[in-house]
Amino acid sequence: QVQLVESGGGLVQAGGSLTLSCAASGSIVNINNMAWYRQAPGNQRELVAVISRGGIANYAEFVEGRFTISRDNAKNTLHLQMNSLKPEDTAVYYCKASVRISPLRPYGDFWGQGTQVTVSS
Repeated sequence: QVQLVESGGGLVQAGGSLTLSCAASGSIVNINNMAWYRQAPGNQRELVAVISRGGIANYAEFVEGRFTISRDNAKNTLHLQMNSLKPEDTAVYYCKASVRISPLRPYGDFWGQGTQVTVSS
């Protein structure tokens, strides 16, 4: 029904930058909130940043001031600009979107498959 595909992950040195992207496709009527989560080995998945359809963004304290979330509603895409990366930012990063696939159905949450971000010290 809905596919979310992340891209842009990779290996970067501490202090470097990466930009993640997420493209949503499928039977999409409307997308409400979109968010980035991450999960490091042995840890629970945690919220990194969330952005409303209107562009209001909120960030986890551990990325405040370093990461910027943005979206393009016309293209159904989500981005995460990550600056000043630290080794502790190493994780699989997941895109999540709250999507309405029919005018008669409520919004449902959909997840991407994740993209690996590795920050070396």
